Amino acid sequence: MRRDWLTWLVLATILIFGGCTTATALPPVAVALTEIPVTTEPTEPPLTSAPPAPTAEPLAATVNGEPITLAEYERQMANYEAAMNSAGQDAGDAVLLAARKAVLNWMIDQVLVVQTAPEMGITVTEAEVDEVIQGLIADIGQATFDKRLATEGLTLEEMRVNLGVQLLASRLTTEVVSQVPTQTLHVNARHILVATREEAEQLLTQIQAGADFATLSRNNSLDALTRDQGGDLGYFPRNVLFAQEVEDAAFQLQPGQVSEVVASELGYHIIQVLDRVEDKAVSAENLRGLKDKASRRWLDELHEQADIQIFVTWESSE
Repeated sequence: MRRDWLTWLVLATILIFGGCTTATALPPVAVALTEIPVTTEPTEPPLTSAPPAPTAEPLAATVNGEPITLAEYERQMANYEAAMNSAGQDAGDAVLLAARKAVLNWMIDQVLVVQTAPEMGITVTEAEVDEVIQGLIADIGQATFDKRLATEGLTLEEMRVNLGVQLLASRLTTEVVSQVPTQTLHVNARHILVATREEAEQLLTQIQAGADFATLSRNNSLDALTRDQGGDLGYFPRNVLFAQEVEDAAFQLQPGQVSEVVASELGYHIIQVLDRVEDKAVSAENLRGLKDKASRRWLDELHEQADIQIFVTWESSE
């Protein structure tokens, strides 16, 4: 087993052992697959109005009929709160409210991972889980390992199940992001961003009359990251720009062409394409972003296709 993989899995046990290094780190599957910060609203299935029968074990949620018990959810949440406190982070009502939603969303992700793995032909053997556990024991020592299991009220078998899920998550993510191309069409474009359509129309008229695009961008653009470079956005593939409208416009243009005024939530843009390269290598930074989007999109699709019912309510005193 590769050491970097083992290290990742050792870190993935932090929540299991209630020892998150930062209060903003989510449980490991959420970090590995979705990277949702605590202060972000995760994808939420609709609340159900019909809780389970009172004689059954209390549930936090069901995922395609598979239960997530309230007791396990509260245990994971207690671990999370303890980690925030140990890191000296303020666990105010708003933060805890977001965390409660995010932790349950992470637990739902875990169930979806386990349910989806067979369909994708992904498996984990007992021997592989044992190898991870032995590596963890070698890193922290048997005594510390046993103490942490006892502190968290986990049996060795429960630990094995949790690590098995982490292995499945890692392999499923690898399979999903392997479909992201490493070479694809890129455009090199620059833009001018202003606050009003009227101002954008005036600048566009100047450009059409022969004014220098880069100079106008330096003197007028609100985009502080690009205006000093004449609005240059560099070379980029599809699905990496924050403003989808700008990206769509750029890919419709040929080198030398200038767009009409394009509205986005940022303001009003004028875009000029400088170059198009049909088969350019995706940069490491953009590849990371594309893989992250692919994994998020995959999880969103799993959520949309699943029958998810939530039986807990979210309350805040603020």
